[in-house]
Amino acid sequence: MKRNSVAVVGAAETTELGRIPDMSTIMLHADAALNAMKDAGLKPTDIDGVATAGISPVELAHYLGITPTYADGTSVGGCSFMLHVRHAAAAIDAGLCNTVLITHGESGRSRVGVGGFRGGGGNSSLSGQFEAPYGPVGPPSMFTIPVLRYMKTNNVTEEDLAMVAVIQREWAAKNPRASMKDPITVDDVLNSRMIAWPFRMLMCCLVTDGGGALILTSAERAKDFPQKPVYILGTGESVETPMVSQMNDFNYSTAFRVSGKKAFDTAGIKHSDVDHLMIYDAFAHLPLYGLEDLGFCKPGEAKDFVNERNTAIGGKLPLNTNGGGLSYMHSGMYGMYAMQESVRQLRGTAAAQVPNAKVSISHGVGGMFAASGTIVFTNEKG
Repeated sequence: MKRNSVAVVGAAETTELGRIPDMSTIMLHADAALNAMKDAGLKPTDIDGVATAGISPVELAHYLGITPTYADGTSVGGCSFMLHVRHAAAAIDAGLCNTVLITHGESGRSRVGVGGFRGGGGNSSLSGQFEAPYGPVGPPSMFTIPVLRYMKTNNVTEEDLAMVAVIQREWAAKNPRASMKDPITVDDVLNSRMIAWPFRMLMCCLVTDGGGALILTSAERAKDFPQKPVYILGTGESVETPMVSQMNDFNYSTAFRVSGKKAFDTAGIKHSDVDHLMIYDAFAHLPLYGLEDLGFCKPGEAKDFVNERNTAIGGKLPLNTNGGGLSYMHSGMYGMYAMQESVRQLRGTAAAQVPNAKVSISHGVGGMFAASGTIVFTNEKG
């Protein structure tokens, strides 16, 4: 795709977030989609491209009454929506469609109309044969495999992981829609219930209901929409392995590094150009990996960067300013919510607004380091 040739012209989350027992998964997709269309001043008949994960794009198009010329059902876990943005931008550039709707909806807490999880390893033959028999029970016990090696290699302590959660709760306290807003301390985190060593409850993502949607079109058309355009400056994606035990190196994510580098290279930016950063934080270690693998910190230095409050309110690199998956919300596939916050920051409408933000990066993970997607957004046409 070309830089700044495609823009986000519609962005919205579901009307409610948190616990929504009266809405099924497809209803959450539709609620987010209709809210994004309202934001952009569009009707379903104005949409000619659809992309989604968790459900089929066929189901989405049928439910909303859309007849698309472009459909993307890429499903690699929680970063699927970053990949959808990348693919949609390329499709618009190629003339395959004009206006693409990307949706997410998930009844993560209430479990209404939920299908099986297929992101990352899921229940595939490989993970089923070579990991599941040894007793891991979902992400909390699978992400422990790399993080224990990372902690040993880099002298990262439980207190360092706890500080990630503490700072993100400070951001959440400024966000009226955040699920968890009460201040917490490092001691609070370390005294919370043990889930799977080294993760305690407050180091783990929330389990909520909700969704979000984005609408993309060409930058040329974007100026005619009611909202301030947010342009796609650069993108990246990659995958590594469906089995967390088979990562190239537990101290970093190959998918993170490849996706991030591609996004920076296509955007033509330096790290000092980035005003705002969203790193998918299903667990407290992921922002540390992200900061290092994206190149904002050298290997082993992310813990000090966070402890010095560089990612906190008033810091030089505001990170996860909505409160993240640890305190804002996490329905299971969080990537959409990270991008929603990037868009809000660049529109100037965020609850915890970063002054003069011009470049924001949303970086996501799929499965247990199985996949990654990176989007560089800007509010300057260039």
